[in-house]
Amino acid sequence: MRKLPDKKGYFSEFGGRFVPETLIYALDELEQAYKKIGGNRKFKQELNYLLRYYAGRPTPLYHARNLSRYLGFKIYLKREDLAHTGAHKINNTLGQVLLAKKMGKTRIIAETGAGQHGVATATACALLKLKCVVYMGEEDVHRQALNVFRMKLLGAEVRVVRSGSRTLKDAINEAIRDWVTNVRDTHYVIGSVVGPHPYPVIVRDFQSIIGKETRRQILKLESRLPDYLIACVGGGSNALGLFYPFFSDRKVKFIGVEAGGSGLNTSKHAATLCKGKIGVFHGFKSYILQDKGGQIHPTYSVSAGLDYPGVGPEHAYYKKINRASYYAVNDRWALEGFKILSRLEGIMPALEPSHAIGFLIKERKKFKKDALVILSLSGRGDKDIDIVKKYLG
Repeated sequence: MRKLPDKKGYFSEFGGRFVPETLIYALDELEQAYKKIGGNRKFKQELNYLLRYYAGRPTPLYHARNLSRYLGFKIYLKREDLAHTGAHKINNTLGQVLLAKKMGKTRIIAETGAGQHGVATATACALLKLKCVVYMGEEDVHRQALNVFRMKLLGAEVRVVRSGSRTLKDAINEAIRDWVTNVRDTHYVIGSVVGPHPYPVIVRDFQSIIGKETRRQILKLESRLPDYLIACVGGGSNALGLFYPFFSDRKVKFIGVEAGGSGLNTSKHAATLCKGKIGVFHGFKSYILQDKGGQIHPTYSVSAGLDYPGVGPEHAYYKKINRASYYAVNDRWALEGFKILSRLEGIMPALEPSHAIGFLIKERKKFKKDALVILSLSGRGDKDIDIVKKYLG
């Protein structure tokens, strides 16, 4: 597994590059720069300094005692919600923006759904003094107005996308169009383990600090590895960041939880690995929510950050080889997860990881009493208060 992806960016049949000729040079340039600069000791030292003293790493691994009693087994939370900007996204944006600056790029573009990746990109650009443009679907702009204002305060230009379903996939479409036009001076900071090679690898590597820290922390706290790692999956970066460093530990089971929306028996969900078919989307091959003609299905979730009709190719590979199990929970269970963690632990999770919490609540009787579970609490819930209020208020 350590040798995957192959030289063409494939994890078995998943991944690769399906892009216009105009982007091949930029992707080759990025791949070479990542190998040369990303592997450089000075770059690693600079990034590690920023992650520690600016982003606040390592994040705590917290034994949620009250939640453990409620569930009937021991659960730890990897507190990515305590990282600077309130989510795991900063791990990737600091790495990519620093890399782009070393490459001589002067302009950064990004897409965002829930707004957290946009905020994290704008934050890194403010720190490293690069121009920042963030594309965001109009539907998500309304859902995440607070994060839109945060991005603007940080100096980013937010471009509202009014085409298609006006959500994350449409924001990505517009960002790609921008990149094609401005490829010489612009770096596109993709926010998840998706897109054409080498993006899935770069984002995975920058996010794998989550799992590396978790391994050290759980061995210190429990003197053994966990039985289960669980995380929400949209594109899949927080999950892969947690899973990847444990890949060779076969006794550690991986659980990914997708957005079930209004239910898998409806068309209103974003459960790509549960209900999708293999296809090509946004420059890579993976599971996609599409019809028989190859047209992309509209997606829906109470969580803007999981509202995406594709998934990272490495997750598709994990599914193929049965290294990870993927499930979906609907909005109701996600909101229940939000409420239960808030009331039992005094921690308000983002709606994205609330899906993973909701899964554990729903399926808690299937876990043994001596099970040791680690959940990636990938973000905090401040951004979602207005949405939650509509449902629970």
